[in-house]
Amino acid sequence: MTDDKRENRACILEVIACTVEDAIDAECGGAHRLEIISRFETGGLTPLLDLVREIQSAVKLPLRVMLRESDSYEVLDEKEIEKLCAAARELNAMRVDGIVLGFLQGRKVDVELTKRVLACAPNLKATFHHAFEETKDKFAAIEVLKSTPQIDKILTRGGNGNWAEKYSLLEIYAQAAQPAMKILAGGGVDAEAIKLLKKKTSVREFHVGSAARADGAVSKELAARLAEAARGGLKNYD
Repeated sequence: MTDDKRENRACILEVIACTVEDAIDAECGGAHRLEIISRFETGGLTPLLDLVREIQSAVKLPLRVMLRESDSYEVLDEKEIEKLCAAARELNAMRVDGIVLGFLQGRKVDVELTKRVLACAPNLKATFHHAFEETKDKFAAIEVLKSTPQIDKILTRGGNGNWAEKYSLLEIYAQAAQPAMKILAGGGVDAEAIKLLKKKTSVREFHVGSAARADGAVSKELAARLAEAARGGLKNYD
């Protein structure tokens, strides 16, 4: 595929939102999907479900909601697991677009826990988040996740280094994940990274946090700049 044909394929911009105001400004700026979290500074924890309901009422965008009770990727406490399951059941009833999770055990995907939580939200799709970066064998992790039908996206920054160094690895991940899953590029993504990845890879979903924020909140203007970089509409969006 030529670079021109790559660049013309439809893209999805996902913006992190922590408040109703974040969600509204992201939508106004041109975001295609939101990830709803609390505690942005920790990488995101489960938000209050009342907040999710308020955001559902305020915007028309698909919502993916974080399920994470601590800053650890390993969950050992049954009480914590029950909280995750309870939140998953409520989100399933709310019919959000999906949930965002990532559980590890010994630097491998915790398959049992992942399936247990997903079973509580049988109507929802899921993104496996940055816990992927901590897995020992990324390609083994991709194969495990492909065997879990609800998981349709893996959020990854493609390792360390700058985007010019990382894009080839993201493309390898994208090819390995097909056809069951898509790679959602995130972790320091900005407008220049989006342009580079559009040109050099088949990755067409971009997850942004800090690049869309000013003074601790989503900026409509910054979101619009990112949406411009990702322009391509919603054709082919599933």
